[in-house]
Amino acid sequence: MTKLQFPQGLSSIAQNYDSILCDVWGVIHNGRAAFTEACEALVNFRAQGGRVCLITNAPVPKAQVIRYFEPLGVPSDAFDDCVSSGDATRAELKLRRDKTIWRLGSDEGFEHDKYLYDGLDLNFVDTAEADLLLCIGLRDQVNDVPGDYKAELKQGVDRNLPMICANPDKQVRVGGKLYWCAGALAEIYEDLGGTVVYPGKPHAAIYRLAVERLRDLGAEPSRILCIGDSPATDVRGARLQGYDSLYVGTGLKEHGADFEQEVTDLLADYGEQATYAMTGLRW
Repeated sequence: MTKLQFPQGLSSIAQNYDSILCDVWGVIHNGRAAFTEACEALVNFRAQGGRVCLITNAPVPKAQVIRYFEPLGVPSDAFDDCVSSGDATRAELKLRRDKTIWRLGSDEGFEHDKYLYDGLDLNFVDTAEADLLLCIGLRDQVNDVPGDYKAELKQGVDRNLPMICANPDKQVRVGGKLYWCAGALAEIYEDLGGTVVYPGKPHAAIYRLAVERLRDLGAEPSRILCIGDSPATDVRGARLQGYDSLYVGTGLKEHGADFEQEVTDLLADYGEQATYAMTGLRW
């Protein structure tokens, strides 16, 4: 196993890669404002001929992800394209248009559920009539906790309903606060014995879609670096796809003074090994 490296900036390793798959929330912004150094690093990578596809577990289509970039201060020249768990989930739902669907989520909050299924002509029904559970998130992201849904989720497990989890992330940091996501409900569902389909990271579907997008741009990615703040999704997803990974400490985990030891311990806790780690993405 290669020893974890701690480069001072992306510039020192950029020559090893022709393409970057970069996480969004926690890497280039925190839901309140862009991380300027991170955005500049991606701009510089592209200026040297590299390609950047943003890859996020947001359970909305690409258009809804990038519509907030300008207000947050994320420049358009920081990326070539963007794929989301919402995009990959829509592809899964298109294959299941004949199914009756129990939708678990809310049309308000950060995730804006309606954009996930607009135009797909899906048949939403009550739990007792459903063939499939679409889990988009908690109904109230501010006040609810995943355990509140255990009895409700058990109804789906007892009826052998497969779940499509639109966002495999368990939590997301918005500003300085953590909020629960659909992945936390999916974990309970699996613990209860249910079956879950994950279109997003760390699973293969979203990576295939990202590479397809790069090819559509005329790139033939062969040396890919994945950048993210989550050992469970970003680092693990890179490993499962056979890509190198760069962990950055600007997202879920708030690090202290001894970054190198903390990251080494954090990755060990998840049973993962990143290629590189930086306190934050910078050039």
